[in-house]
Amino acid sequence: MPADKQPKPIPGSVATIRILGIPVRLHFTFVLMLVYLLFLGMSQQQSRVSTAFYIVGLFASVLLHELAHTVVARHYGIGTIEIVMFPIGGISRPERPPKPREDLWIALAGPLTNLLLAAALLAWVATHGGLVPFRQMQEPTDATLAQWIAVGNLALGLFNLVPAVPMDGGRILRSLLARRKPEEEAARIAARAGQFLAVLFGLVGLLWSNFILVFVALFVYLGASQESSAVRGRILTAGFPVSAAMLTDFRVLRHGDTIRDAGNLLLATSQHDFPVMHGDSVVGLLTRRRLVRAMMRDGAEAYVAGAMDREFPRFSPETSLQDVLSKVSAPGSCALVMDADDQLLGMVTSENVSEFLLLRQAKMVQPE
Repeated sequence: MPADKQPKPIPGSVATIRILGIPVRLHFTFVLMLVYLLFLGMSQQQSRVSTAFYIVGLFASVLLHELAHTVVARHYGIGTIEIVMFPIGGISRPERPPKPREDLWIALAGPLTNLLLAAALLAWVATHGGLVPFRQMQEPTDATLAQWIAVGNLALGLFNLVPAVPMDGGRILRSLLARRKPEEEAARIAARAGQFLAVLFGLVGLLWSNFILVFVALFVYLGASQESSAVRGRILTAGFPVSAAMLTDFRVLRHGDTIRDAGNLLLATSQHDFPVMHGDSVVGLLTRRRLVRAMMRDGAEAYVAGAMDREFPRFSPETSLQDVLSKVSAPGSCALVMDADDQLLGMVTSENVSEFLLLRQAKMVQPE
């Protein structure tokens, strides 16, 4: 994947495995949840072996849910950057946003996989004479292990069909609305529905003293808010090239400058990131994070050439600002704007894009 399209991994991952060529990362909160479930299971009627199998079964169910998304996305020619496992589910990060019709089937694939797994497990348990009425299943036992995994898949499938972004149900709702409304309006309605349901979940959780439901409500609300912000950004940047928002008044470093020189420039200006030049050519980008890390590791007399990012993100001035928005939205993000001859024209950072959005909201910037 080109450097300008290589998103950073979601921070907080503590382990990575690869399945079907896709990095599967475990967020540290997911690992904490697994440890909690393991200790919780030791106090119940299940043996430790069955408890371990139950946890592995739930993990596999969530993973199969996400892999179903990736397989259908691959059918539409959309690669997957990574899968990150969180306490209440996983997140598959596509290389590009799917179109509404594509997103409908991609979103449906996950819950349908869990519902089919639940049906298959319940059918297997029933044929072997071990099906226990749900009202009698107060806690897992060795005898009801498979049935509990089936119940977990049933809950996972139904929960993800709740019409609230970022759940799959919210994506399905957004895709269906996009058939009759503009994509931005459909996404805005789905995001508001997600926020409303999150508040409802939170109130119910507080009234019932169910703090897991409160946690889920917080997750859904934050996801819906991020979706709402993304929609707002897409609307405000529609029709603008990246050149409309780029910085053109900035300072650069030279290939032979030291980390001390870069630190002095950092203190003397409001700039955080610096293109590194060798003659008239851009050879790298020194971000504030790389500068500080090099200062601590190599010292002030080290050269910026050893600390700079040689695979820096870059865009042509004609690139749609909508396409760039998601790649520089994270705090501290920076990319360079260069023409077809690799001449440096400007910089685009998360800070100046935010300022551009504020001015657009005030109608101070109009499309050309």
